[in-house]
Amino acid sequence: MTVSYTLKVANARFGGFSKLLFRWKGSIYKLLYKEFLVFILLYAALSVTYRHLLNKEQKHLFSKVARYCNSSTDLIPLSFVLGFYVTLIVNRWWAQYTSIPLPDQLMCVISSNVHGKDDKGRILRRTLIRYANLSSVLILRSVSTRVLKRFPTMDHLVDAGFMTQEERKKFESLHSDFNKYWIPCVWFTNLAAQARRDGRIRDDVALRLLMDELNLYRSKCSMLFHYDWISIPLVYTQVVTIAVYSFFAFCVVGRQFLDPQKDEDLDMYVPLPTLLQFFFYAGWLKVAEQIINPFGEDDDDFETNKLIDRNLQVSLLSVDDMYQNLPPTGKDKYWNESTAQPPYTMATVAETLKPSFMGSTFDMRMSNDPEQSQQVDASPNMPRIQTPLLNRFLTAAASPAVSLKNFGKGSRNQQLLRARAEGTFPSSSPSFYRREDPEAVGRIEEEEMENEETSLSATPTSDSHLGVPYKPINTGIHRRELPQITVVEASEDSISITDQPSG
Repeated sequence: MTVSYTLKVANARFGGFSKLLFRWKGSIYKLLYKEFLVFILLYAALSVTYRHLLNKEQKHLFSKVARYCNSSTDLIPLSFVLGFYVTLIVNRWWAQYTSIPLPDQLMCVISSNVHGKDDKGRILRRTLIRYANLSSVLILRSVSTRVLKRFPTMDHLVDAGFMTQEERKKFESLHSDFNKYWIPCVWFTNLAAQARRDGRIRDDVALRLLMDELNLYRSKCSMLFHYDWISIPLVYTQVVTIAVYSFFAFCVVGRQFLDPQKDEDLDMYVPLPTLLQFFFYAGWLKVAEQIINPFGEDDDDFETNKLIDRNLQVSLLSVDDMYQNLPPTGKDKYWNESTAQPPYTMATVAETLKPSFMGSTFDMRMSNDPEQSQQVDASPNMPRIQTPLLNRFLTAAASPAVSLKNFGKGSRNQQLLRARAEGTFPSSSPSFYRREDPEAVGRIEEEEMENEETSLSATPTSDSHLGVPYKPINTGIHRRELPQITVVEASEDSISITDQPSG
């Protein structure tokens, strides 16, 4: 039976988890106490042998072996191997639970789309949902020891009402070397198709919806079968088990308290840190051992028999007793109110004092500058704002010294560049510039002039804060001419090339 403690940890409080440490059912103590006692007995036996049965030379030899074993424990990557393995097991454990087929969606579709208040309509709906439940029982019977003990033979399924004698004969007459949990699903599809022909299912859309829900239900049954069939690779489980057992085999010898060589060395009988380490690592391994197959009979394994009872009862109630059995409709309590506000109790009325959450940016303070809130139309023809210092830095760092702006990928543009590099480009030919965009050329020249003016205005003429005129210092270094940079700007129907100094 699953051990549930959700209510105990509903609210975080001082020592909230500490109260869970005194439970026995489903606890780590119940799971680990046998291995823990074996480890303590082995350690105590070896400690008694070292202290009372060995002579001086044997104790000296044992001390060497103990130190060697203690240093060897660092070579075993126990935390990495065990942590990754347990994470994999926990993810697989939850995925298996979500793969358990539940008939809730399917029963709602059957109740709303398979019509008929007569006995034939009732039989049709109950038979469809019974086939779905039979399929889940057959697959759970194949993977869960609890369900198999409850329904060991097909006769037990007939006695439980999941199938009739005629259905059992038909089921056993179909020979297959594989699991036959899918046969009731095929019966379901054929019966649904017959109901469509008889008009019990009124259109193909409803039939398609019914088939989709059945396929989803069947796929979960199939996933349970494959989880049971395909286990975590055996070699991985063996590696983790050997790593844990070998680690603590070294600890039994290496963590012995030897004769103190110095005054500050302790000589104790109980290795408390080692026992805690065994409790954590071995307990970690036992957790993986318990949930690697959650369809067994451990304390925290899935309650599959309870799920079978619940699914059958709820599904039959939905498709039969609740079919077209509706309470009378009328005006609700908030019919004449614009905003519905359910009442609170005295225990929860304080929650009404808290403002509703409107979003993380709702209370963000905006700038009071009206220019920052002014709306501007986004246009691709607007001039770009360039920083002169950043321009000089990017231009000087460019290699090769050619900047391509909006250059197309066509072969025509590549030929023009190649001609320019070879010196055969007809720069003065009017045929080249005849498709040039005058507005684009003017905008480029205007940007260049702005950059030059900004660079000139950035040169200091005086130290205003000192009142001293600015004088250039002659460093004796000759100024050399900066190389020219060819700037090529092209679009779909025009291309222009200009030379600019790199600075």
